[in-house]
Amino acid sequence: MSNSVLLSGVQPTNAITLGNYLGALKNWVHLQDSHRCYFAVVDLHSLVTYQRQEGSSIADNTWYALATYLATGVDPERACLFVQSQVAEHSQLAWILNCFSYMGELNRMTQFKDKSKDKTNIPAGLFNYPTLMAADILLYQAELVPVGEDQRQHLELTRNLAQRVNKTLGSQLFTVPEPYIAKLGGRVMDLRNPLSKMSKTAEHSQGTIFLSDSNEQIAKKIARAITDSGKEIVFDRQNKPGVSNLLVIQAVIERQPIDTIVDRYRHSNYGKLKSDTAEIVIAELQPVRDKIEQLLSDRQYLQQVLSAGEQQARQRAQTTLARVHQALGIIAD
Repeated sequence: MSNSVLLSGVQPTNAITLGNYLGALKNWVHLQDSHRCYFAVVDLHSLVTYQRQEGSSIADNTWYALATYLATGVDPERACLFVQSQVAEHSQLAWILNCFSYMGELNRMTQFKDKSKDKTNIPAGLFNYPTLMAADILLYQAELVPVGEDQRQHLELTRNLAQRVNKTLGSQLFTVPEPYIAKLGGRVMDLRNPLSKMSKTAEHSQGTIFLSDSNEQIAKKIARAITDSGKEIVFDRQNKPGVSNLLVIQAVIERQPIDTIVDRYRHSNYGKLKSDTAEIVIAELQPVRDKIEQLLSDRQYLQQVLSAGEQQARQRAQTTLARVHQALGIIAD
């Protein structure tokens, strides 16, 4: 097992998508065998787009996210599972990093620009989101961070902040993290619009597969997936994004090179590709869905997992924050 520390997290929601599952959670299961892993339910991040919803709460969604982590195969004996808000050092370090961040660099964040576009009242938390993400990473001295394309800019800011604080305070307080790129994987896109990633929003739900979807819903969504002109089944993101998306889904689930999946359809049509993809997705998700429901019925076990993870996470986080306070000259307890 590597001594490299790896950190990742997902916002709590009861609408975890196939993209979340294949892009993050499924990879975590393999990473826990080779790295010292910290996997967080980042509930504070979800406050940026907070909306009170009937029938669910942040707490409900947090329990669902934790059950999902466990159901996919994350083992609390091999990885630290915790909830972000239960480790107060995240918020404390985020404020310190805000004081080392520049308005200009935060304003340049693509995600901030996209999510604030055409809005009158923009939450300050959306602007400062990247510094909280940086705190999440730097608290645990993470050396590796799995990131998708939409988070690369945030990780680069985290690296800049780590180097800036280290230089300003004259001490190697923070490990400068590197992105972790999965050897096998691919970005799962919307089935109805394969140029965009799967979204959790209601208006895009027909192109998104959720872990909570029934087998019938999954089969119907994949049957209606947008394909492309021509009959040849090849991997070409630019000219055949719809077909390529279905090939990627199969490749990631089966942990096979994309060429191996393409070879399977040398003499097949789009209908065969869709039906096979639906079968593969259903076979993958049904056991996970059943396990989630089983775990949610055992709240005592889930609480035990969280309590143990919180203690482990807080111990490491407190060590880092104490060093930062000392370097800043803040009075310690």
